[in-house]
Amino acid sequence: MGKIYVTSDIHGHYQKYKKIFDALPLREEDTLFVLGDVVDRGPEPMHILLDMMERPNVFSLLGNHEMMALTCLKLLCREITEDALEHLAPEELQGLLDWLADGGRATLDDFTALSPEQRQAVMEYFEEFSLYEELTVEGKEYLLVHAGLGNFSPEKELTEYALEDLLLDRPDYDKVYFPGKYLVTGHTPTRLIPQNQGKDRIYQGNHHIAIDCGCAYDGPLGVFCLNDGREWYL
Repeated sequence: MGKIYVTSDIHGHYQKYKKIFDALPLREEDTLFVLGDVVDRGPEPMHILLDMMERPNVFSLLGNHEMMALTCLKLLCREITEDALEHLAPEELQGLLDWLADGGRATLDDFTALSPEQRQAVMEYFEEFSLYEELTVEGKEYLLVHAGLGNFSPEKELTEYALEDLLLDRPDYDKVYFPGKYLVTGHTPTRLIPQNQGKDRIYQGNHHIAIDCGCAYDGPLGVFCLNDGREWYL
């Protein structure tokens, strides 16, 4: 069995993303999971996506920024005319404005520069992103999800969680959600986790592994190996 690596919240920073493949001993039998938020804020999200699409051992989970981008790009892939914009539903227009204000302009600009064939391929690729992954590595169980487990209940099946629970709600890092399983998340920059004392470093505690090291905010891109606990900061 190959090794399992995780990273998250690359946010369009293609240069940091490329360094993963220089730094890691990533072999064909190894797997890299990206825990969402590949797009928005940084300047080259499409470069990252196009590269990921060519790598059979790289998989991404859905993040809240992919959800916003997918919704808005589907809307904008229609023929855009003044008449069409006038007839947007208020919630569609508000969603578009919210996305652009939250870093979507970089994704829209990069997407617009693609060929029609590349645009279609990217849209189809977005649809392949999973909401979570459950893994057993070296005898330990892991749940990978972008943000957390909002409205948590130990009796709840993962399929019962709403999108907002998995893509937006931040975990309680004082809480052990599963005594026999590690919850691996991105979304919350680790400098904001009080127990991490402002450090842009991977946080581990109470069966949490938090890996968003603030790449979008001048922090490094963190990578963690589930097999042996090695960490990289790019």
